[in-house]
Amino acid sequence: MTDVVLAVADGRAAGRQGGSPPSTPPCAACKMLRRRCSPGCVFAPYFPAAEPHRFACVHKVFGASNISKLLQEVPVEQRGDAVSSLVYEANARVRDPIYGCVGAITSLQRQVESLQTQLALAQAEMVRLRMAQACAAARRIGNGNGSSSGGGSPSSTSDCKPTPDLHVAVDQPSMMELEYARFWSY
Repeated sequence: MTDVVLAVADGRAAGRQGGSPPSTPPCAACKMLRRRCSPGCVFAPYFPAAEPHRFACVHKVFGASNISKLLQEVPVEQRGDAVSSLVYEANARVRDPIYGCVGAITSLQRQVESLQTQLALAQAEMVRLRMAQACAAARRIGNGNGSSSGGGSPSSTSDCKPTPDLHVAVDQPSMMELEYARFWSY
């Protein structure tokens, strides 16, 4: 082997043994696995050294060997999406070891159902208020011109009955208990 001396910008000499090319910094996977990162490393494009936590989480849940096999089976143009999915699922599994991302999806579905119920109740209340407002306007018009039958159509004043004051409130904890019971009954 020959010694190669490189001049550094500040004038000091830096030595390097042999004629091997300068090594690139290892990716997060190779760094964690304590191995040399080869130029064709399957992990390098998806687990950069600046984000070691991504690989650590995925490695903890799935294992490096399984990740490597999976990435080699997936077409190159889809590997980025596959890694994103693995990282998301691994993070979800760390937070919720039993259900993983299925628990998060179920929780979001329950929130959507609850919000849809609240929206339906709000829309029903708006319809009730509009009907009450229309009846009040019809009574004013019917009473305003002095005749009991009114200048408008007879049905506008005679069919207008006071609407009951229906205030419906949703008890959120009870709804959630029903959702949990429904979820666990399968």
